Amino acid sequence: MSSVDVNDAGFPLLTIMVALPAAGAVLAMLVPRARPEVARAIGFATSVATLGMAGYVLKEFETGVAGRQLGDHYGWMTEIGVSWTTGVDGISLFMVVLTALLIPIGLLASVDIDDAKQFTAWMLLLEAALIGVFVSLDLVMFFVFFEIVLVPMYFLIAGWGHGNRRFAAMKFFLFTMAGSAFLFAGILSLGFLHERATGELTFDAATLTDWAVSDGALSTTTARLLFLAFAVAFAVKIPLFPLHTWLPDAHTDAPTAGSVVLAGVLLKMGTYGFLRFAVPMFPQAAVDLAPLLLVLAVIGITYGAVVAAMQPNLKRIVAYSSVAHLGFVVLGTFAFTRQGLQGGLFTMLSHGLTTGALFLLVGMLYDRRHTYELSEYRGLWKAIPVFGGLFVAAAFASIGLPGFSGFVGEFLALLGAFVTSRWYAVVAATGVILAAVYLLWAVQRAFTGEPDGDNVGMRDISVRELCTVVPLLGLSLFLGFYPKPVLDRVEPAVGALVEHVEAHSDVNIPEVGTSSEPELAAASEGEAAGVWACTVGTNMLGYSGDGTVTCEELARCVGVPVDDVVATLERGETVQGCEQ
Repeated sequence: MSSVDVNDAGFPLLTIMVALPAAGAVLAMLVPRARPEVARAIGFATSVATLGMAGYVLKEFETGVAGRQLGDHYGWMTEIGVSWTTGVDGISLFMVVLTALLIPIGLLASVDIDDAKQFTAWMLLLEAALIGVFVSLDLVMFFVFFEIVLVPMYFLIAGWGHGNRRFAAMKFFLFTMAGSAFLFAGILSLGFLHERATGELTFDAATLTDWAVSDGALSTTTARLLFLAFAVAFAVKIPLFPLHTWLPDAHTDAPTAGSVVLAGVLLKMGTYGFLRFAVPMFPQAAVDLAPLLLVLAVIGITYGAVVAAMQPNLKRIVAYSSVAHLGFVVLGTFAFTRQGLQGGLFTMLSHGLTTGALFLLVGMLYDRRHTYELSEYRGLWKAIPVFGGLFVAAAFASIGLPGFSGFVGEFLALLGAFVTSRWYAVVAATGVILAAVYLLWAVQRAFTGEPDGDNVGMRDISVRELCTVVPLLGLSLFLGFYPKPVLDRVEPAVGALVEHVEAHSDVNIPEVGTSSEPELAAASEGEAAGVWACTVGTNMLGYSGDGTVTCEELARCVGVPVDDVVATLERGETVQGCEQ
């Protein structure tokens, strides 16, 4: 699970993907303020070049390989055990690609924004930091980029946001910084514990994972405390209920491009952190504390949907929908099944496409009317029919209508959770229904009826605006009908993570379609006479009838009357459903 398979691209590809937008940010800052068109050109050139490199990573990524690929390793702060180690696998691949896609779209959506020089620089720095988060395989390197992300996002909200933007920016910064303090303490503690045990100080994720899961390395209490330290930071970033209160304000008052990147990628840093570090390093603690996280995920799904339905502000509706959608990711993750994890990862990608499209469309409405209040909009479908059609399509995609990517991700997450956490999945399924309520109700209020007031004669969507929204909706539609390209690349890493958790914890993860209910079944053809087996999922315990296992013990194990066990064994049949 923790080994690194480096498929060398011949040059430090991932390092260049981090350095290129950072260099673009520096160049943009050097441009005179009187030449904003030059800063914009630098932003587009840099972000499109990074997107091209992300496409190359996607092309060169070897399907069917669970290890991390296309990485490189350099000494960095070797005196304290910190290295520059990069790589991508199925868990991180699509987050890198999504980041590279959303930044140029965000810049294209913001061509008319004031002070383009600084805005472009902050957007490019944000891109560099986000890609750094998703390719880092050293814990300190990961933490550095995890924190750098906060700086450009703070200035984007405070400098170009709306309403109470400075309060929203400060709230975002303080919440996430407080969570990061727990992460930093956890990283340092793990590194120092490893040094005390082995004499080597390192923060290499693979090395620390191998050591942390070895016998006797960490006590149960220590592992749980370290997992909680990581979990608090990641839960704030997702955000999980009740640590979510910074998100609606940040989304509502952020500029359109900021909201797109915040929802599309930045929130996924939390779910990615669980999948990359917290669960692999502390699998038993993750299993022990999974019920708590499942409860918070289900509360987030239902709470986010209910609160979204009550919002009079269109942008806050979309903001609260993110709380619900990310709950499905956490639900799938802590089901610990292949289907659940695949669904969670697929939803991370899908949510970036569909919610990104919704925020872009809501931002276009704000540019025309300078309000997010639903009561101010009426009859938009007649006034701006092309825009109305795209908004309804984006709403359907966000709801999870079959044919869009949202359906695939949420269906897999619920299916995987149903196998191991049935009642959590049942309650979470109500969130799908509630999503239809809050989004379709918003569509009904804003887009149906006759346009009135300033809604009459509103300008329909432009070609530039189409170029920002259509790619996201098109990708959602494509992946809704044909998810195989994503699932093929995600599955090996997911399978390795599930096997890692099973090997280093007491969790029992059945495959979808198997049952652990006690039952009596005929022996397989050719089974030796006088040999009986006790089966749970794929684990078989054989009984030879030599007196070492009594019929009473076998009956108690299976949970059926002893007479039924005796009769079954005498017929030479197999008893299924017994646990060792």
